[in-house]
Amino acid sequence: MSNNNSFLVFSGTKSRYLAEKICASLGCPLGQLVITHFADGEFSVSYEESIRGRDVFLVQSTFPNADNLMELLLMIDAAKRASAKSINAVVPYFGWARQDRKDKPRVSIAAKLVADMLSVAGINRLITMDLHADQEQGFFDVPVDHLYASSVMIPYIQSLNLENLVIATPDVGGSKRASTYAKYLQCPLVLCNKTRLKPNEVASMQIIGDVKDANVILIDDMVDTAGSITKAADLMLENGAKSVRAIATHCIMSGPASERVEKSGLVEMVFTDSIPYSNACNKVKQISIADILAETIRRVEDNQSISSQYII
Repeated sequence: MSNNNSFLVFSGTKSRYLAEKICASLGCPLGQLVITHFADGEFSVSYEESIRGRDVFLVQSTFPNADNLMELLLMIDAAKRASAKSINAVVPYFGWARQDRKDKPRVSIAAKLVADMLSVAGINRLITMDLHADQEQGFFDVPVDHLYASSVMIPYIQSLNLENLVIATPDVGGSKRASTYAKYLQCPLVLCNKTRLKPNEVASMQIIGDVKDANVILIDDMVDTAGSITKAADLMLENGAKSVRAIATHCIMSGPASERVEKSGLVEMVFTDSIPYSNACNKVKQISIADILAETIRRVEDNQSISSQYII
């Protein structure tokens, strides 16, 4: 591996827990960075060690509120002005990604706007995981290393040793991801078709496929209010499923989500630790992606292939 002195890892406020685990895996200290807050809500970023001529990796998920994104932008700008050799944004959860197209007139495409902001600020590379839509990589004019949570989720599914396993998706939009899991695990795929009257509220849902006597695992990229996934789980049980679990990459879990999961028929809800989760819910489990991110940083630094670490 390259000399540790050639690169440095820094973290924003809300992703420090993950950056510390990444640094432990890399065997290097977390870089010294101070974020000073002012009375009016503004803040400033200051690197407390020289980064001149270094490759810097900035760990920060950009989930709301917007302070997390703003912190990352200021970290990038400060690194550029401090003569860093390269600036690599490690954004496990890329926020605002659901606004990736004009689905009705006169709306913004926030995912593209955020990509432009990061590029203008000065990133040379983006490392992220399970974007809401794969094609969002095209919003960037710099290399994007798009990682997949399947690298940790598939071994976990296999460790459960479930008989009569069925992979399912709570909406048709996630069918590609779920289909990939089903093909790799050589098991059937079931879809849920849902309609929405407004965001975060499911109007109706139907199952396409057979779940009778099956151990079902629902696959999704993120869970926000948990309305869709808990409704899908309860519907699977009503249609004869033996058990239902859910696996998703990003643990947004806002508003009533934790209570919904607790009250639902789900055996468990498994996430990565791309976003911190503090609410107490006995059914929620998080698997760390720190080792995957650390290995990706190693490979970027050594100019090695990233794709060879993917399972699917």
